[in-house]
Amino acid sequence: MQITRQADYAVRAVSFLARLSPGERVPTSLIAERQRIPQTFLAKIISQLSAAGIIRATRGARGGVALARTSDSVNLLEVIEAIDGPVRLNECVTDPDVCSMSEVCPVRSVWCKAQAELVERLQGTRFSQLTAPSVMLAQVAV
Repeated sequence: MQITRQADYAVRAVSFLARLSPGERVPTSLIAERQRIPQTFLAKIISQLSAAGIIRATRGARGGVALARTSDSVNLLEVIEAIDGPVRLNECVTDPDVCSMSEVCPVRSVWCKAQAELVERLQGTRFSQLTAPSVMLAQVAV
């Protein structure tokens, strides 16, 4: 499984916003520049994240984008799913009826367990954790 480039960009954009002071807004052009995201691509991402209630976009001279909630209440799973839709390793994990072998498949239980672990990890990872100074220093050291 691989997330799309668009979801990766969304994670980068939200990470950038999570580092700002609460309520601080920035222009999308700054996010695009600092996160190396094509401006036109970012506009679509911002729209999707806004529709999902993750960010708030304000137009005008004093406009910009900001997190709609605290970075502690935004997790990786919701950002990825706002862009890519539900995370799933295989169709049979969420709908066993798509495969005639579901009832006897020796691998389905592995897919289901891996899916549950992945969703739990993504859901349990808050953007406040990703912006903590110790995490950022560890990322630079790698």
